[in-house]
Amino acid sequence: MYSIQFHSMAKRIAEFATCFFFLLFLSSCSNKKSNDVKPNIIYFLADDIGYGEIGVYGQSIIKTPNIDALAKNGMRFTQHYSGAPVCAPARCILLTGKHAGHAYIRGNDEWAERGDVWNYKAAYTNSGLEGQRPLPESTVTIAQQLQSENYTTGIFGKWGLGAPGSEGVPNKQGFDVFYGYNCQRQAHQLYPSHLWANDKKVLLKNDLISPHEKLDSLLNPNEEDNFAKYTQTEYAPDMIHAEALEFLDDNKESPFFLYYASPLPHLPLQIPSDALEDYKNIMETDEAYLGDKGYFPNRYPRATYAAMISHLDKQLGELVQRLKDLGIYENTIIFFSSDNGPTYTGGVDFEYFESSKPFSNGYGKTKGFVYEGGIRVPFIASWPDKIKAGTSSDHVSSFYDVFSTICDIVGADTPLETDGISFKASLLNESQKEHPYLYWEFPSYKGQQAVRKDNWKAIRKNILDGNMRIELYDLDNDILEENDIANQHPNIVAQMKAIMKKEHRQAENEKFRMSALGDTVEK
Repeated sequence: MYSIQFHSMAKRIAEFATCFFFLLFLSSCSNKKSNDVKPNIIYFLADDIGYGEIGVYGQSIIKTPNIDALAKNGMRFTQHYSGAPVCAPARCILLTGKHAGHAYIRGNDEWAERGDVWNYKAAYTNSGLEGQRPLPESTVTIAQQLQSENYTTGIFGKWGLGAPGSEGVPNKQGFDVFYGYNCQRQAHQLYPSHLWANDKKVLLKNDLISPHEKLDSLLNPNEEDNFAKYTQTEYAPDMIHAEALEFLDDNKESPFFLYYASPLPHLPLQIPSDALEDYKNIMETDEAYLGDKGYFPNRYPRATYAAMISHLDKQLGELVQRLKDLGIYENTIIFFSSDNGPTYTGGVDFEYFESSKPFSNGYGKTKGFVYEGGIRVPFIASWPDKIKAGTSSDHVSSFYDVFSTICDIVGADTPLETDGISFKASLLNESQKEHPYLYWEFPSYKGQQAVRKDNWKAIRKNILDGNMRIELYDLDNDILEENDIANQHPNIVAQMKAIMKKEHRQAENEKFRMSALGDTVEK
């Protein structure tokens, strides 16, 4: 009897042990699976937002509660730089991890030998006139690298790195899904005739109006109704936003990379009327802008510009809320930045908004130039339970670090030919490897080079005119870059000159070459 009881008890103990260890095994597998889940990645790129145009960076007029909340819940960088002071090269550098001395695209190249590429109406009927010169097929982008890690990749917004039908279109550069503007010039109309869905042209319910069309001189510029034609039916930023939200819905079960390249607040000044009312009431003395330099007129330019930034902010907030609704917010990294500094034209009152504060403002110091106002940009990173909320970093970083950082985060290999350093350690408040210096070159606006090394900033401009003199600024004591002290520090200037020579490599595209730097340029 006791033997039977003993064997029965032993059997139950054995069964219990088997069950216990099986559950322990399942728990171990579950934990391993949880640890192996790769984070979703969103890179939200504003277009031409200045360092001083966001609340958390000091803006007091324009309201950006959602961007500010992103910083409150994550990390705000104070010394982050774009790769270039204009659209196309900045985006190329971001996606390839190569700085402007090595990148294929180093300026805005409209591929003008195709014909009248600036003719907006001609491009509507002939897609062969759309788009910019393409990235080569051999280009390795962060999107391609993430595809190899089983990420679904999508871009929504403005592309600018390869015309329709070329090897540079998004679907041939690592993106599974694309919706938005292929061409930067077409984005000079926020109520465009069409957008692109992958390789398909999607016609919109808008009239075909050239961005160069000014207000009729016979019309009263103080009458709001006289500007009605410039606010049409389908607003491209809203069309793009809806597709981006659908991308989240479609990919909630697997890791994704969403490159949200918003066309806002890049000119022209256009916004749906219902988004304008709050700022119209605040800015009662807003004088009409009559149109110039290829941008539409606008009855309320200050209010419209502010509303465009707030509209972008609202869309970021809706993106974050959709992540929460889908239950994937906690496993999503969100980066927010701008492709370059703010504009100085087209009706934008950069002085009123102090767009580049605390840097120098206006033409020559902002967009298009390698001074701080042109290349230092807001940068915010949010990653729940990983990045400590409400923190800031003064780590000196650049667009060309993003490739290495994302690869580091997901455990992917980084291609050998990149110039970046991962700043994942900064995000996690760990010991961070620093750049010995950052480098820029820009073959437009008469040709420029720049180096940031510690507190020193060196700039060489007017290179296409043969100038090789280097300006030197101490950013610790002269953030406005007003006092050139090159004559006082010849040894520092010599170091900067050596860096400029070392980091410049002759561009493959002759359009981006500068003969004063020793490049071969046909006469």
